[in-house]
Amino acid sequence: MGEQQHVTFPQEVIDEYAALGVDLQALFSAGHLGTRMGVQIVEASVERVVGTMPVEGNTQPYGLLHGGASAVLAETLGSVGSMLHGGSSKIAVGVDLNCTHHRGARSGLVTGVATPVHRGRSTATYEVVISDEEGRRVCTARLTCLLRDVNPGDGARMISTG
Repeated sequence: MGEQQHVTFPQEVIDEYAALGVDLQALFSAGHLGTRMGVQIVEASVERVVGTMPVEGNTQPYGLLHGGASAVLAETLGSVGSMLHGGSSKIAVGVDLNCTHHRGARSGLVTGVATPVHRGRSTATYEVVISDEEGRRVCTARLTCLLRDVNPGDGARMISTG
């Protein structure tokens, strides 16, 4: 659990970040929290971000997938889409997350698919549908990210390839 897969990015995105000396795989990963929760990003583009997460290890006391775990998956996927939309000159910061939980999941993997609702100059909003292995909707989430300009001090926080 928690081992990151390699995501295939569009070539123009790879080139843009490589020119800045940024490790794209690390920058667009689920981070330490996602790693602990077993989040895997399996597809990433501005139009669609897909990721999975195991139910095991991410449950609440009743043995169901924890709503907060669904929120982590949704925010991760929506943030990746927002970062890709904003490009290397912007930082995507989540400002609103709404999750509606439709059914419980007790085992297996859940899959989240994030698609854009709005892609503007200063905000990006993604809808994230999380489904169980039978394709049944577990959660519907909406994430809005503020796209703010990169400041000189932000570069130190970006993950370098060197």
